[in-house]
Amino acid sequence: MDHAADAHRTDLMTITRFVLNEQSKYPESRGDFTILLNHIVLGCKFVCSSVNKAGLAKLIGLAGEINIQGEEQKKLDVLSNEVFIKALVSSGRTCILVSEEDEDAIIVEPSKRGRYCVVFDPLDGSSNIDCGVSIGTIFGIYMVKDDHEPTLADVLQPGKQMVAAGYCMYGSSCTLVLSTGKGVNGFTLDPSLGEFILTHPDIRIPKKGKIYSVNEGNAKNWDGPTAKYVENCKFPKDGSPSKSLRYIGSMVADVHRTLLYGGTFMYPADKKSPSGKLRVLYEVFPMSFLMENAGGQAFTGKQRALDLVPTKIHDRSPIFLGSYDDIEEIKALYAAEGKKE
Repeated sequence: MDHAADAHRTDLMTITRFVLNEQSKYPESRGDFTILLNHIVLGCKFVCSSVNKAGLAKLIGLAGEINIQGEEQKKLDVLSNEVFIKALVSSGRTCILVSEEDEDAIIVEPSKRGRYCVVFDPLDGSSNIDCGVSIGTIFGIYMVKDDHEPTLADVLQPGKQMVAAGYCMYGSSCTLVLSTGKGVNGFTLDPSLGEFILTHPDIRIPKKGKIYSVNEGNAKNWDGPTAKYVENCKFPKDGSPSKSLRYIGSMVADVHRTLLYGGTFMYPADKKSPSGKLRVLYEVFPMSFLMENAGGQAFTGKQRALDLVPTKIHDRSPIFLGSYDDIEEIKALYAAEGKKE
């Protein structure tokens, strides 16, 4: 990348301009999705700013239970949740919201309703804040087909019905990765402009990767195919080099690296968590949607992840996602195990 030339670029593709360009390809479009996305982007900017100040605020005593104005200080994940709920409701384009932080779905009041359902994890990996590890927001968007009173059925749909998904990673830079079902694009926040600029156009995951990402602390509880795959990564039978283990423990950061460099990200079912640990609606589905649109695959150990039909808003599922050929290898191991049974 020519950074010197980049510094003098004046024709910047911002995320708003990018989405408006896409919108112009559909004459029937009313701009609702663009407005909704603008509100999500605003939420991401707010949370990014709060994350950046989190350590400092704690250091200089601004994060007590009650601050000097008598206002209650909120934990960052609770704050992030409030930010996104308010941003999404005020867009006037949503009818039902599902958040990782709330036990029940939020039905938007009739005067502020629109055609979209948004499922989101406002701050994924928030336990990593204190040690400065990258964390992020994950979201998925469904569209309600008919005008009717919103119900849980509007969000309890397979992931393949999503119209868009993405995540925003708060790390060394603030990166927003988005797919509307036609490819995947990455945007980086330029703090001097306060705008997300297109920096990773048309992301394609390598067909095969050199990295695997899994919590090996759970190895004693794994099923046969998972253990066999990880053994193959470490001790390849075909004479190829061993794969490198990279595990951050923050889903957004691990998936972001997998998307750019290839390989596999795994959170399998095990004896401790027979249904897996990651939540279907706002973790598994959005990341699987992005992975497939970048040319990769997402698999649960039994089926394509996006074909799952959740029965509750906080359902969990095992997940293997990443490079096409690597996931094919995992699928073959599960198929072989199935034949033995």
